[in-house]
Amino acid sequence: MTIGIAAAGSGGHVYPALAVAEELVDRGISRDRFVFFGGDRMEASVVPEAGFPFVAVDIHGIRRSISFDNVRLPMKIRSARTVIADAIEANGIAVMVVFGGYVAGPAALAAKRSKIPLIVHEANAVPGIANRLIAGRADTVYTAFAPAQKKLRTATTIGSPLRSSFEKFDRITMRESARERLGVTTPGPVLVVVGGSLGAAALNDIAASLALADGRSYTIVHVCGPTHGDRFTEESRDVPGWIVKGFEDDMPMLYAAADLVLARGGAMTIAELHATQTPAVIVPLPAGGGYQTLNAADAVGLGGMVAIDQNHTEEIMATVDRLITDADGLTAMSAALVDAPHLEAARIVADRALEVLDG
Repeated sequence: MTIGIAAAGSGGHVYPALAVAEELVDRGISRDRFVFFGGDRMEASVVPEAGFPFVAVDIHGIRRSISFDNVRLPMKIRSARTVIADAIEANGIAVMVVFGGYVAGPAALAAKRSKIPLIVHEANAVPGIANRLIAGRADTVYTAFAPAQKKLRTATTIGSPLRSSFEKFDRITMRESARERLGVTTPGPVLVVVGGSLGAAALNDIAASLALADGRSYTIVHVCGPTHGDRFTEESRDVPGWIVKGFEDDMPMLYAAADLVLARGGAMTIAELHATQTPAVIVPLPAGGGYQTLNAADAVGLGGMVAIDQNHTEEIMATVDRLITDADGLTAMSAALVDAPHLEAARIVADRALEVLDG
């Protein structure tokens, strides 16, 4: 029997899906017994690179502006549902696990049309439209963050599935080699700035301001996003202690090098920071009903992270400068993030998928 997995659009959907698939591979299910469904964004390259079969469907989310694409969307959903239903039959898919994004709706409809069990995982504290619509059709619903249960009342909160490399994370043993790999040559604290897989313009500007400030006593590792790499590489060329990278896929290594992280509040970022007990200043994306603020709410409440509105640039910079030099304060923030739920999430979803298959 084969397992269907649907995830699209962002790392917050795609990487948890891959984490569950890898967990099932570790339990003896071969990679060719999976079929991933998605669109033409990052999943179209990341999933095949991980060695899993991938079926691309022509589907997108609702356009925020007035667009003829929205008129055609119902037709595209029906077409995508048919493509996925045909793949379910052709590959003997016995369960569908949906992680959100614009492919979620067609995948859920196809699963129900094919009369196979449906498992849904919602990554964000404010559920996406697709997952809200399909949750009532699902046999099992999981959420990464408890606030999502206000919209998904039958859900169980388990955290966000993380890759197995996070279970092996040990900052003490990894720190020296991580800093060496990143090119950190100066003793002292390290601030890591990361705005997600595509970068974040607001964080990039703040990172540049911090790097160019007089009297800075710490190194900045600035992951600016692949489309911004040329600009910030040039700007940082003659600035000591400002290391620019367009993209970094070894996130445990990046966190191991950090004393403090400045980041957005995406679901995966919060889960990874919590799991690695990495203190952070979170600058939530001001969109989507404040979902990034809610993603970080638990960790902020515990005292392990600080959340600041992106319009308060001076406060963000002052907070970073204050925290990065407060070793005792950073130690306390890290200790506050013990017992992250996310390290068990991949196993929980994998257990449920196998239980459904065996049933």
